[in-house]
Amino acid sequence: MSLSPTPTLIAPTGSLLDLIGKTPMVEVTRIDTGPCRLFLKLEAQNPGGSIKDRIALSMIEAAEQEGWLKPGGTIVEATAGNTGLALTLVGQAKGYKVLLVIPDKMSKEKIQHLRAMGADVRLTRSDVDHGHPEYYTDMAERLAQQIPGGFFVNQFANRANSEAHVRTTGPEIWEQMGHDIDAYVAGIGSGGTITGVAQYLKREGSRAEIILADPVGSVLAGIVNHGVPSPEGSYTVEGIGQNFVPDTADMSLIDKAYSIPDAEAVATVRELLLKEGILAGSSSGTLIAAALRWCREQTEPKRCVTFVCDTGAKYLSKVYNDAWLADQGLGAREIHGDLSDLISRKYENGDVVTAGPEDTLDTAFKRMRSADVSQLPVIQDGRLVGILDESDLVHVMNTDEITRKERFAKPVSSAMTRDLDTVQVTEPLDALIPLFDRDRVAIVLDGEQFVGLIARVDLINHLSLNR
Repeated sequence: MSLSPTPTLIAPTGSLLDLIGKTPMVEVTRIDTGPCRLFLKLEAQNPGGSIKDRIALSMIEAAEQEGWLKPGGTIVEATAGNTGLALTLVGQAKGYKVLLVIPDKMSKEKIQHLRAMGADVRLTRSDVDHGHPEYYTDMAERLAQQIPGGFFVNQFANRANSEAHVRTTGPEIWEQMGHDIDAYVAGIGSGGTITGVAQYLKREGSRAEIILADPVGSVLAGIVNHGVPSPEGSYTVEGIGQNFVPDTADMSLIDKAYSIPDAEAVATVRELLLKEGILAGSSSGTLIAAALRWCREQTEPKRCVTFVCDTGAKYLSKVYNDAWLADQGLGAREIHGDLSDLISRKYENGDVVTAGPEDTLDTAFKRMRSADVSQLPVIQDGRLVGILDESDLVHVMNTDEITRKERFAKPVSSAMTRDLDTVQVTEPLDALIPLFDRDRVAIVLDGEQFVGLIARVDLINHLSLNR
């Protein structure tokens, strides 16, 4: 049976779980794909916003059928976020509690989303290896054993993980592509996606190349290409890459692997939004970058499939935040060899949140809170005339002489500091230390022109990136 060329509307359903899977496919048309055609399966359109909805439903239903998960039980899992969201979605629908152990490098949007859904979220270290008691899988397994009725999902070794993709994702791709696929690209987080779809394609007689997209810093690409692990390191993309081979991953099915640096993944996913209008998550950048490499290496027309694994709405504070990228050394920026290199938010670029001397303290406080900063430069006619920080506000608020409304109505000029600790942009790093010793933020000038602010964390970040 062939698919309809136009989307088919379905009748209303009583459960979001009925809407998992059957996601659309779209062709990339505005990015250079060499002689090939590149197709993206939009897994972000699952009700939980990611491909992990598929395995969550599969693993929970398998646990119910096998008696591991009983009414009133608690689902426990180690997750980079998306599996947790999916497990919470399915668990809530079925009446279970959900406890999730998440590495502390994950985006705040994911963590806020999970907590808003009612999940018990435990953050743990992202700088320790598999086998360490604070490694997220080890901690989750330990907690599951301690909780009465706890079920450790263990997506990394759960056969229902890959089976979900054998049953659903693989057949959907095969049908949507008209049984004509030359390459299939996926990553390994828990290993189920690449394994399950590859198993299905080979079962159907497809000769498609199975391509692993792996972050630089993950060990898996080296195992595929050379039989030895790649050098282990840190990376910022979330949800894929490992320092071990998950039990769910059948590495023998994989023909080739690409190691994708964070900068390339970020540039790719941002180009996808700019040119194709698709807001995708960070791991999708790794997958699509690998797919583009494969496509551009070909000498004749071929057809390649990969995923938009989840929505980029979960990464607005990271991948789509220029200041965050600059802090990570991932943004394209000009290096001047002076103190301006430490400033990720520059006044001339409009990146600095400021106040005017005639603005009210209420306005200034709201700007501080919305921008999550503790001080505001005060600008008048393009010139820096003062700085307002939280301590200045505390001094104004700590009085009973006037009402709260009157306090916040006072102008910024009444509370700001005019005696400024400034440094010239050409001064050495050592010039910052005396300011930090006095608990001040460094105000950087180029002559009389305000450049930006440098806090302790900016210096630490600069030294970390350039050590």
